[in-house]
Amino acid sequence: MDKHFADTYLLGDPTKVELGNLAEGFTANGDSREKLVLSMVNIREEKTLKNVPNYLRNNITHSIIYENPPVFLNFQILITATHSNYTNALLVLSRAIRFFQFKNVFTQDNVDSLSISKHRPDNPLDQLDAFKLIFDLYSPTMEEVNHLWGTLGGKQYPFVLYMLRMLDLKFNAIQNESSGITDIVRDIYHKKPLVG
Repeated sequence: MDKHFADTYLLGDPTKVELGNLAEGFTANGDSREKLVLSMVNIREEKTLKNVPNYLRNNITHSIIYENPPVFLNFQILITATHSNYTNALLVLSRAIRFFQFKNVFTQDNVDSLSISKHRPDNPLDQLDAFKLIFDLYSPTMEEVNHLWGTLGGKQYPFVLYMLRMLDLKFNAIQNESSGITDIVRDIYHKKPLVG
């Protein structure tokens, strides 16, 4: 989004897009408040994909690999314009909404590879091999908005809320492996009745 803003609107001093916790405030370390802050405010498990099998069949070696299925998660992402000028905040927020209207599906194939490598975790166990993230606009009720901003400190800024679907998290470790059934014996016959 940061790159999109700079490339599209050709601003000399583009609005910065940052990940951050709104409850900690906007001007930490003397930084400017003029930014768009993305915060994760809720995580929900995707219950519809909970009943996936815990085994994988390898048709080449005829073995069965047992491992726990991944956890499928949806995130609620709060996008807040923290600008001191209210008109600028609404303008930048509308640009963010247009950005996600233009591109709401992100995969490892359609995201700039430099962006992925720059923000990749150092530990290989924390890195994702593949991902598909879909941003859907979420419209909270006034009661939900009240609870949300009460939790974050009470002062409401221009914002929009998106549901980010769906990240599957899995620790790549095989729990057990066994050989599968390769032959079925069909030697079925009826016993002759006993003559007595």
